[in-house]
Amino acid sequence: MIRKFNRIINSQRPVLVDFYADWCVPCRMMPPILKEVKDQFKQHVRIIKVNVDHYPDIASNCKVQNIPSVVLFQDGKIHWSGMGVQQVHDISIALREIL
Repeated sequence: MIRKFNRIINSQRPVLVDFYADWCVPCRMMPPILKEVKDQFKQHVRIIKVNVDHYPDIASNCKVQNIPSVVLFQDGKIHWSGMGVQQVHDISIALREIL
């Protein structure tokens, strides 16, 4: 899975990664927010979810210490990250800066 994840985030197309856990109540607030972001940027960004309980090594490599966390990658580099429930507006600003 780490290889597949690395291949995805090394894309020239921006990749927004939602780090979450099934037991995390605030994490359940992110899907409708990410759907709105996807609707706005669908041709320009890929959105994936990573369950930190299933893939702790990926979360650790990305320095995720709290969930929910949203991390924006392009060409394998972190361009922006937000801890806690993020708003559509804040994610949109981060995406516009690299598009």
